[in-house]
Amino acid sequence: MRIVTLEEHVSFPHIVREFIPGGKPFMPELAPLLEDVDGPRLAAMDEQGITFSVLSVVGPGAETLPGSNGVAMARAVNDVLAARIQPRPDRFGAFAHLPMAMPAAAADELDRTVGEYGFKGALIKGMTSDKFLDDPSFAPVLERAAVLGVPLYLHPGSPPAAVAKAYYQDLPAGAGVQLSLSGWGWHAETALHILRLIVSGTFDRYPDLRVIIGHMGEMLPMMMARCDDKFKVGAVGAQQRPISQTLRDQVYVTTSGLFTMPPLQAAIDTFGLERVLFSVDYPFSTFAEGRRFLDTLSPWLSMSIAHANADRVLGL
Repeated sequence: MRIVTLEEHVSFPHIVREFIPGGKPFMPELAPLLEDVDGPRLAAMDEQGITFSVLSVVGPGAETLPGSNGVAMARAVNDVLAARIQPRPDRFGAFAHLPMAMPAAAADELDRTVGEYGFKGALIKGMTSDKFLDDPSFAPVLERAAVLGVPLYLHPGSPPAAVAKAYYQDLPAGAGVQLSLSGWGWHAETALHILRLIVSGTFDRYPDLRVIIGHMGEMLPMMMARCDDKFKVGAVGAQQRPISQTLRDQVYVTTSGLFTMPPLQAAIDTFGLERVLFSVDYPFSTFAEGRRFLDTLSPWLSMSIAHANADRVLGL
């Protein structure tokens, strides 16, 4: 069976060191796996029957740098990423890395990477300079993605310092840090980010914009009916459609990092099967974990989630 994954990560420490003063490898214990493309990664894909992976950059990057430095870093990252996947276009695609602190330049870099390299869209890591994507300054990126017909993958990012201090301090043995990131905070913030794009009317202004989120919908499936009830059209917020309708019109979810049936069933029941795509979150999760979960599904579910939906959304 054809299997497509689309939240699989890379990091290039030599570029980080070049552009970010004092920059260190992201998660040093995983740095060799993150930097690799066609070695252990491809071997693991072959072992588990993974046909095609869309790669994206993780860790501190161009979005942290203002001005020309951010633009130059994004171009350098994308050029290296394109060169690394170029020998195996049958196995790898990519999401662009963007200098989000410079939205007009970010839009141009998205345009360049889609046109020159055939990238499938872009991955954006949470907030930029403590601003969500509904901020008017990011209009060039949203508009360009809509015009190009490519999705933006909205990935969690680290919380702003004020949020980390208010919500996650004074907990023992690293629990606050974990709670602020993959233990909970990442997912709550990404859900909030999507809801802000809805209630601000941003999705309505860009009806052709498509956004992908991971981790079985970042808790939105459970809260979708509640949000519809509390944000009635015309009463609260600037949105022109019910929350649930906007989510089903413009947002896709992936399985990244979650491999149990209850959240998948919730995502299917709320977003619809046609909007659920397969992802692993390599190397933070393994292809073996993802494949074991995929193999528990019925053939009909498995085919849709494993490749059919991704093929349609990404134009594979």
